[in-house]
Amino acid sequence: MTNLFGEPPATLLPEDPGAASLDAGDSPQNVAASHPDSALAWIVLSELALADGKDLEGYAFARTGYHRSLDLLRRNGWKGHGPLPWNHEPNRAFLRALVALADASERFGDDGEAHRCREFLHESSPEAYEELVAPKA
Repeated sequence: MTNLFGEPPATLLPEDPGAASLDAGDSPQNVAASHPDSALAWIVLSELALADGKDLEGYAFARTGYHRSLDLLRRNGWKGHGPLPWNHEPNRAFLRALVALADASERFGDDGEAHRCREFLHESSPEAYEELVAPKA
């Protein structure tokens, strides 16, 4: 079905300020310390903490990356809805932040927040949802 009201254009974020350092093998801790505006560094920290069973740290890192990403999205014209393509690499930090925040929230029994984050992901990027959430379900 076609949305007759249209949809805003896709938001394409600029390169993350910490991406090159992370790609070069710098530790995410150092990258976050030297580039606190790097949503990607915070998300990598979150994913590592959650994988290590450090739920509180994972949640805090995910929340930081999520908010850093929201700030960046708004500065780049996003109005709170619309597509965020998974195939545009700089968008992936925010999309991964939604997954990390959902997973961490679920670990604390905050199922409402987990559901909201996953729905937000699905609405923003069905491709990201299929890549990051569907295989776990």
